[in-house]
Amino acid sequence: MPTPTKGPRLGGSPAHQRHILANLATALFEHGKITTTEAKARRLRPFAERLITFAKRGDLHARREVLTVVTDKGVVHTLFTEIGPGFAARDGGYTRITKVGPRKGDNAPLAVIELVREEATASPRRRRARRAQPPAAPAQAGKQAAAGAAPADTAEPEVSDAAEAEPEVTDAAEAGAEADDVAGAEDAGDTEAGAGNAEAVAEDETEAAGAEDKAE
Repeated sequence: MPTPTKGPRLGGSPAHQRHILANLATALFEHGKITTTEAKARRLRPFAERLITFAKRGDLHARREVLTVVTDKGVVHTLFTEIGPGFAARDGGYTRITKVGPRKGDNAPLAVIELVREEATASPRRRRARRAQPPAAPAQAGKQAAAGAAPADTAEPEVSDAAEAEPEVTDAAEAGAEADDVAGAEDAGDTEAGAGNAEAVAEDETEAAGAEDKAE
């Protein structure tokens, strides 16, 4: 049987409490619902549901276990033939407790404990859907737009630098052409100088030959 709960017992002794719970369970299975105090209803709930679990098994050993608590064979027969099979699709929660207010006289809180007759439907397992990312705020959108436009702005100066680099190449070409012109002029000057030197040497030789002829 369930482990005794802590706190005051129902009645004066453990045996008295067992008899109270057995009588309450018998009345519950016979009538389907009973009205009692909240304390007795809370103690009866796990006690009665354990007996219903035995009834769902339906074997001889389970029936004998229930007969040690519920001595009325007619109620045990109803439990095993009607109540137990009726909860075959339910894995627990066979009873329901409903508060009905205080009792007249001693003002004790009353409650109705009853068998759940609704058919249990297997609910499909729910999977958590991924949370959709919230839309970017206008300020963030502006920052992202500015960040996206930054590479384009930086790319434009590169193009202008390339455009500015073209004149540099032209200047270098012009400088090379000027150097070629200067080198050509120097070569021409060297050639003219060489020609002048050759003419001077030829004149010197002619004068020397004329002087020799005169001497003879």
